[in-house]
Amino acid sequence: MDQIFLMMEKEHTKHSIDRSNKAISIQGLYKSFGPLDVLKGVDLDVYKGENVVVLGKSGTGKSVLIKILVGLLKPDKGIVNVLGKQIDQLTQKELDALRLHIGFSFQSSALYDSMNVRQNLEFPLTMNIKNLSKKEIDESVEEVLDAVGLIDKMYQMPSDLSGGQRKRIGIARTLILKPQIMLYDEPTSGLDPITCYEINELINEVQVKYNTTSIIITHDLTCAKETADRVAMLLDGVFVRTGSFEEVFKDQDERIQSFYKYNFID
Repeated sequence: MDQIFLMMEKEHTKHSIDRSNKAISIQGLYKSFGPLDVLKGVDLDVYKGENVVVLGKSGTGKSVLIKILVGLLKPDKGIVNVLGKQIDQLTQKELDALRLHIGFSFQSSALYDSMNVRQNLEFPLTMNIKNLSKKEIDESVEEVLDAVGLIDKMYQMPSDLSGGQRKRIGIARTLILKPQIMLYDEPTSGLDPITCYEINELINEVQVKYNTTSIIITHDLTCAKETADRVAMLLDGVFVRTGSFEEVFKDQDERIQSFYKYNFID
């Protein structure tokens, strides 16, 4: 493997993966939009405590996949189980309850521009958990800001933050409800290399500190290399290869090699 990755190995000794416990299980998933077939029989299991990176080019259905996982889109066919619940069989009330255990880190960070950082973090907490004391709210806000390294930005507006800081606050807002599952949609998109490295480190720190199970959607190979316990390569609507980063990119499938060379050209 190229030297660019030699110092970027993900450490596997700081967290445990329970391979007897499937946090997410996807079987035979199909999704089309009119004549466009996006997902064509997707199968994937994600185990408790595991970071799985879903790699693929733009427009290959990566974001469609995680929208199905949180019930924003319905599958045309197939079974999708999240924390033991079949998503498309849930009532709206049951789906809302399940979503409290899933943190969704949007590509855009999705912060409210009219609220300062503290208010952005308080909002999901007070909307979903009633009768919290001021002390409990304060402790929760301070904990997640400390976790993302931005305790000093508590009263700043989103417009005053850098792109990387907004990403961190977006992650903090998902963490405040202590989710069991984290879904990251292009977490390093639009960021400079140093900030990308910091976000990748944060994803790993969240996994260890909060014992999260994560799916990380990206086309960024450095992000995949640094954060993945396992990589799943999505091409032509199916996962053509899963395994460690090295296992996936040792595959001589021309589509996989083309993806690698497109991202990293020696």
